[in-house]
Amino acid sequence: MNFNAGKIPENFILAPDGSKIRLLQQLTGGGLSECTLSINQVSQAVRHRTVEEIWFVTQGHGEVWLKEDAEEAIVSISKGCSMTIPLGTAFQFRNTGHEELKIIISTMPPWPGNKEALTVDGRW
Repeated sequence: MNFNAGKIPENFILAPDGSKIRLLQQLTGGGLSECTLSINQVSQAVRHRTVEEIWFVTQGHGEVWLKEDAEEAIVSISKGCSMTIPLGTAFQFRNTGHEELKIIISTMPPWPGNKEALTVDGRW
């Protein structure tokens, strides 16, 4: 059989941006993970080389800074919000709430490893 099922693992991986990642599932076309950012934490600003992402916030409050070429925006996020991180977009996020910020992230294609994220100058 080629299908998988499971629960969110207890162990996490430290992402290149400083957030904590729990890998959920992966297929040829993409992967799914849970990202956690602690209270008052700010991620390192990065830009992906080859992947795009869709985010769905399941807990907490925060802000995401996005920059693509000359266009820049800061988006408020909270439980129930979704957003996209298109290929080549620089981004940084921070937890502005009083609990952990948790985000389910779909990565397309699947995450190829930590060399995927290029460090950039961020907003915070």
